[in-house]
Amino acid sequence: MNALILALVAGAVVGLALGALGGGGSVLAVPALIYLLGFTPAAATTASLVIVTATSLTALYAHARAGHVRWRAGAAFAAAGLLPAALAGAAAARLPQAVLTLAFAGIAALAALRMLRPAVPAGAESTAVRPGRAAGAGAGLGALTGLLGVGGGFLAVPALVTVLAFEMQAAVGTSLLVITANSLASLATRSGAAVSLDWAVIGPFIATAVLGAWDGKRLAAKVSGPRLQRVFAVVLLAVAAFMLADAVT
Repeated sequence: MNALILALVAGAVVGLALGALGGGGSVLAVPALIYLLGFTPAAATTASLVIVTATSLTALYAHARAGHVRWRAGAAFAAAGLLPAALAGAAAARLPQAVLTLAFAGIAALAALRMLRPAVPAGAESTAVRPGRAAGAGAGLGALTGLLGVGGGFLAVPALVTVLAFEMQAAVGTSLLVITANSLASLATRSGAAVSLDWAVIGPFIATAVLGAWDGKRLAAKVSGPRLQRVFAVVLLAVAAFMLADAVT
């Protein structure tokens, strides 16, 4: 019963993050599955991809109805990451868990610090999109999805803002398309792995995450983009600090 309650609460928080921020779901789901629900790291990363895929699809639908998804640019960005996500997913099983945890914490912290930087005034830098840079960013996100077992939204949002010059609402909505595609590609490479998943926990987790995603979408409509960025960054920094402390102790 305690595990069920924890799964319901954790799922709601993950869904709220995905719906409101367009990312952060896996960053929160992986620690919750390991430290609250007793999953092994391998099972947690695989389960988080299942959870985030289902939740991202729900949040994507909500944002698409509001016109916040740029389908062509998002599909191209996601396509660049599909092969790297599959290859990195296959390689992840060969790396020590401590190395993956440290990499996870470091990347989350860097993304958070970048999101906390003051916004660049309009016209201060060129908003021209460089296809090569966009493809590189998409490939990098895909590789991180496969390697670390995360959807990549915590990096997709700042990448879409800085590389493709998206406003925050469009970045949040489009990042959900990128998350879904990368997560599915990574799951495809993990499907043959001998990982036992507790569906009695994962099922309720997904259910409340889906409901939380709808609430998160409504929250995003009421809160300004810069404030969402700050909230997003603070969450990432807290999770990064916790996982870094766990990895070195």
